[in-house]
Amino acid sequence: MAASFAPVQRLVISIAVLASFVTFLDGTVVNVALPAISREIGGGITTQQWVVDAYLITLSALILLAGSVSDAYGRVLVMRIGLIAFGVASIAVAAAFDPLTLIVARAAQGAAGALLVPSSLALITATMRAEVQARAIGVWTAFTTGAMLVGPLLGGLFVDFLSWRFVFLINVVPIAITLLLLSRLHLPEQERRVKVDWWSGALCAIGLGAVVFALIEQPNLGWQSPAIWLPAVIGVALFVLFLLRQRGTATPLMPLWLFRVRDFGWGNLATLFVYAALSLNGFVVGVYLQQGAGLSATAAGLASLPMTILMILLSSRAGAWAGRWGPRIFMTVGPLIMAAGALMLLTVGADFDYWWQVLPAMIVMGLGLSLTVAPLTAAILGAIDEGHSGIASAVNNAVSRVAGLLVVAMLSTIVGGALDLGGFHNAAWVTATLLVLGGVVSWIGIRRNPAEAAPAAAPASDPETPSDLEPGSDLAPH
Repeated sequence: MAASFAPVQRLVISIAVLASFVTFLDGTVVNVALPAISREIGGGITTQQWVVDAYLITLSALILLAGSVSDAYGRVLVMRIGLIAFGVASIAVAAAFDPLTLIVARAAQGAAGALLVPSSLALITATMRAEVQARAIGVWTAFTTGAMLVGPLLGGLFVDFLSWRFVFLINVVPIAITLLLLSRLHLPEQERRVKVDWWSGALCAIGLGAVVFALIEQPNLGWQSPAIWLPAVIGVALFVLFLLRQRGTATPLMPLWLFRVRDFGWGNLATLFVYAALSLNGFVVGVYLQQGAGLSATAAGLASLPMTILMILLSSRAGAWAGRWGPRIFMTVGPLIMAAGALMLLTVGADFDYWWQVLPAMIVMGLGLSLTVAPLTAAILGAIDEGHSGIASAVNNAVSRVAGLLVVAMLSTIVGGALDLGGFHNAAWVTATLLVLGGVVSWIGIRRNPAEAAPAAAPASDPETPSDLEPGSDLAPH
């Protein structure tokens, strides 16, 4: 019989869903608004990339630091601060009247969003275990991924009937509701055994930002320009220093021993491929359907609605199935189905027809996505103990955001310099390839059933070494 939720667990799920909803929504709601933003405040594809990636840079670079802060200072407190900051930054985005102001405000939004995602998932993993946790993560996944998919529709409606600026003001309502629910949540005080490594946070943030700057601006200036290769070299060097520091410090921001947990390590590799594909597909479909196929912003947003509906209907059930039978089969079959859907977008031609060329692809991708995301999240987070749930959630979310960050930064290279029909087809091939890699990696690496008991935490005396290295355990090196 499926596990049921206690009242406090239902409250936790509601808070976690709402807190993450605004972050995931803003990650995709902007895609369909990009042409309108570009028309009003200027800039071509480079400005459009920066509007997306400014948000993703700070979100992905600071999410590790935020996960550690969540474990150190309390998930509820960190979530409350993140909600307020996100609301203020959203208003700043809506008020922007030039590209620089908009990009800076989007970066502030991402920084605030980094505080929300790990603390919200950590609330679930800290208060639930086994099949109940898997079902809860399935519910969280359905609504937060649904927010990613419904974002283009909401964005299109606001762009066509009001203004793109209202796209960012819709956050106010869910933020207010979440703050109200947080005031009703009373949980036992968590043990504060985690120290925050601020230096590692700086190395990660600056390193990622420099690399992404080089990738976005490279088509304009070329790799021979010092303004491109110098930030790229500095960024890579800083990120290497970040990884080296994780090995040497007693309080790592990203404990490397986490990746020795088989399902955590392989699951994050699958996450990298799957979310890179999702980000590429979302960006390209949202922009091409307007600029290439001539659809309105609302119609372009409606294109992904089938995926949203399928996610909401099936994700919770897929999470429960994964809790009962293990995630491996779902994490393998799901991405392969999505890859087939991506290849169906190759039928899009100069004589555009949504019903025969796009809708079938969206349905197939929605089915695959529904089978993939909840089992993927449950497998990764269910493999790590409660004491490190915040940082485990942060690492997984950082991987997914970095995947989107890098693929959008490389967009000009992927589409061949212009998002015309040929560029759209190139993106479909790349999307399918990434999804196939995600399915193959899952089949090779995933083993653990998240319904089993989670492994013990690593001892404070040796952050690199898990505490339970018995033969055959999930923490044993593979």
